[in-house]
Amino acid sequence: MISKSITKKDHAEKMSGMAKYLADYRYKDMLHAKIVRSQKAHARILNIELPVMKEGYGIVDAFDVPINKIKVIKAEQPVFAEGEVKFIGEAILMIVGPDKELVEQYAADVTITYEELPAVLKLEDSVISCVRYEFEHGAVKELFDKAYRIREEIFTTGYQEQAYIEPQGAIGLYENEKITMIGSLQCPYYVKSAIEYAMEEAPDKVQVIQSTTGGAFGGKEDYPSLLGCFVAAAAKKFKKPVRLLYDRREDMAVTTKRHPARFVYRTALDENNEILAMDIDARLDGGAYEGLSSVVLQRCLLALTGVYKIPAIHVIGQVMETNTVPNGAFRGFGAPQSFFAIEMLMTHLAKEAGVLVLDYKKKYMVKQGDDTLTKGNFRYPVILPEMIAEAEKLSHYSEKAAQYQHQQGRYKKGIGMSVFLHGCGFTGSAEKDHIKSVLKLVKYEDDTVEILASNTDMGQGLKTTFAKIAAQVLSIPVENIRIANPDTDRVPNSGPTVASRSIMVVGKLIERAAEKLRDNYKKGEYQEIIEHYVHSEMIPWDISTFSGDAYPTYSWGVNVVETEVDTLLGQAKLLGVWGIFDVGTAIDETIMKGQMEGGMLQGLGYGSCEKMENAGGAIKQASMTDYIIPTAKDTIPFVTKMMENPYEGGPFGAKGAGELTIIGAAPAYAAAVECAIGKEVTAIPVTQEKILSLL
Repeated sequence: MISKSITKKDHAEKMSGMAKYLADYRYKDMLHAKIVRSQKAHARILNIELPVMKEGYGIVDAFDVPINKIKVIKAEQPVFAEGEVKFIGEAILMIVGPDKELVEQYAADVTITYEELPAVLKLEDSVISCVRYEFEHGAVKELFDKAYRIREEIFTTGYQEQAYIEPQGAIGLYENEKITMIGSLQCPYYVKSAIEYAMEEAPDKVQVIQSTTGGAFGGKEDYPSLLGCFVAAAAKKFKKPVRLLYDRREDMAVTTKRHPARFVYRTALDENNEILAMDIDARLDGGAYEGLSSVVLQRCLLALTGVYKIPAIHVIGQVMETNTVPNGAFRGFGAPQSFFAIEMLMTHLAKEAGVLVLDYKKKYMVKQGDDTLTKGNFRYPVILPEMIAEAEKLSHYSEKAAQYQHQQGRYKKGIGMSVFLHGCGFTGSAEKDHIKSVLKLVKYEDDTVEILASNTDMGQGLKTTFAKIAAQVLSIPVENIRIANPDTDRVPNSGPTVASRSIMVVGKLIERAAEKLRDNYKKGEYQEIIEHYVHSEMIPWDISTFSGDAYPTYSWGVNVVETEVDTLLGQAKLLGVWGIFDVGTAIDETIMKGQMEGGMLQGLGYGSCEKMENAGGAIKQASMTDYIIPTAKDTIPFVTKMMENPYEGGPFGAKGAGELTIIGAAPAYAAAVECAIGKEVTAIPVTQEKILSLL
């Protein structure tokens, strides 16, 4: 059953239209809510004038939230602004009432008087950092002092919008002095913890239930904690169900994005163009509040040297504050930004040295037993040579790269290859010290088995893969395995659905719990197995020195992209896309194929057309008309292949998969365009306008 594809557990429910998304929920006397938001990037609130409202309508604001802070990593962002706003779109108050249209009208009629304050709107203009890490491994200064030459290069990346199918939303209930939040979300226990903190409620007085979720890509990791506090405060105040649903424009304007980034790489080289050391300044635009930015930065920094062994490195990494929408989690979590930079840098160093790009990269590629960037260890097989050979066989990369060196005419072809990794699971010691996952397996008297975990299916197939693991161990039909959307009153905290950890970490808990149940199986009896996370043997992680094993293992990838550029119009079209991935063992090949194709297309959008910017502090492309994502007309069939490289710490050898697949497409695309036009690419997205400006 493992690897072989089966019908997804939620297939019938979704295909029949029976699945209940948040907009499908109805409750007696349900009220509707609309946020009144700041129209200023940075200002003091001098006065708020409310419209005259009918009976049954009212407001919720900071006075209704006992501790007016969102608990993420720190509790620093207010639920509702108090006295000062720090970005356009920040919540000031919420109108609540029985008629949705009237609620929206009242919200539009609120008048707010501001005193504007200085605002920082661009990453390069910010001088205040909310997060900073610095580390050094090796004799960097000494190697720079003796360098034959030093190359400095700057790389930049922009926003990326998650563009999930279902916008953000939440429903709050208040019955018997208990708050229940139902939401489209990834991390039920994150939301539960945030509501408990803000509303000063005991754990048994807060319940969070995941509704069927129409996509997330990281965008529903931390943001639903804010939504949860909104509807919790409203439901408790009005003593009625309260529903808050964003439309697409509001969602795109105010929710978290991928962090824009700026990297300055200084590379010390000897007379033979060998790399001696690197000095890197990495900066992320955090927006107005820190949120998850510290851990996004950590993964970003851990990817700065890609799959390459650099003799010595000094890094300063910072998250800079701006008066713009806060940025947060997005598939890849800081790594796509870094991999664009390092892959393009290695391409440019190779060209400057007059050697083939792939040959130059191969000289520095890590192998099993090598140190990681942070003096951890690559202790498991690194099969990059075999993966590159497979990519060569399928795409004829080297042959085409040589062929495209000297082209004439309007239409020019290019090809690019990226090589990348993804650390599986939480960064550092978070899994051991903070998450401490717990999983429960229950066998009922009818011998059906239920998996009780807090991990969520948001379209990626988690219900199916979890059920397959349990069914395989127990040698029972997968139909006999139950798994429902998590409800914190029923499921233990097995951790959030983030960091490509669900299959590797929680799937392993399911495997171990199922083995215990199998070995003590009592037909026709109720049985309960509880399994706790056990940390792998690793070099201890020290965040203060940024040293040790940041991850228990790594997934690996190779992407090749071939393009043809119309040099008159600046248009680039895809000719070929190839992806080779090592995810250990695929639990379900069709689900994994969806991850590969979807992730690569999302990465191609990031690298080519997904341009988003702020204008005066507001998101300029705040609709699907203005924000361009790839469609079926913009893409071609992808060639994908998985290579088996089982990991002992994952169920049946599985490793993290979902995030790996987005990382390599943007740098491969940028390298292909660069190959075609003969101009260095240092920023993404490489839009038509960008190509014309380079030409």
